[in-house]
Amino acid sequence: MATKYSELSAAAMRAAMVDSQLRTSDVIDPAIVAAMGAVPREAHVPAQLASVAYIDRAIALGGDRMLNPPLVTGRMLVAADIQPGQKVLLIGGATGYVARLLAMLGAKVHAVEESPELIAVARAAAADTDIRWIEGPLTAGAPDAAPFDRIIIDGAIEQLPDTLVGQLARRGRLVAARRDGTVTRLVQGIKTDGTLALRPFADMDVAPLPGFAAPRGFRF
Repeated sequence: MATKYSELSAAAMRAAMVDSQLRTSDVIDPAIVAAMGAVPREAHVPAQLASVAYIDRAIALGGDRMLNPPLVTGRMLVAADIQPGQKVLLIGGATGYVARLLAMLGAKVHAVEESPELIAVARAAAADTDIRWIEGPLTAGAPDAAPFDRIIIDGAIEQLPDTLVGQLARRGRLVAARRDGTVTRLVQGIKTDGTLALRPFADMDVAPLPGFAAPRGFRF
């Protein structure tokens, strides 16, 4: 976006994000648009980057972790089809932005994050929401709270662990991003008869998540 962010209020930046990044790319679900237009994204990035919190690119959070571009988040939320009251597992909770959006959509959020520094920021930034934070390996999920109606993996992966598939409820939906060489695609799937087939629906620039690399020679 060409506008100088320093000259706009946070509310104006959110409105510009919705109009120029989301609505123009089929993120038009009223609940999602309302949530992304209300949650202060600047509270979930390093203070020195607050002025570019609504840029249409990933933002560095530290420790090789990134906050995905708003459009990636919007498209993933649309694909997840969150309904109020559903139990949602978020893998890669980071600084809490997506967890906070899910809570606004009425989900019962269980957010997994392995970085103590990021989860501390998330707890502070989303203190007004009822989110269960789990500090531990991203690939482990939250087996004690399974099954989940929805699982969102907020980042690009090469390999989907069976442990996470096992935590998805029957007819539950999983949304993630799959790295295939130099291309990253958003994928979604519904668990049927104990199996989960992921189908791509958009090519997008998605930041990778640690711990999901495939063994050499592995093909997703």
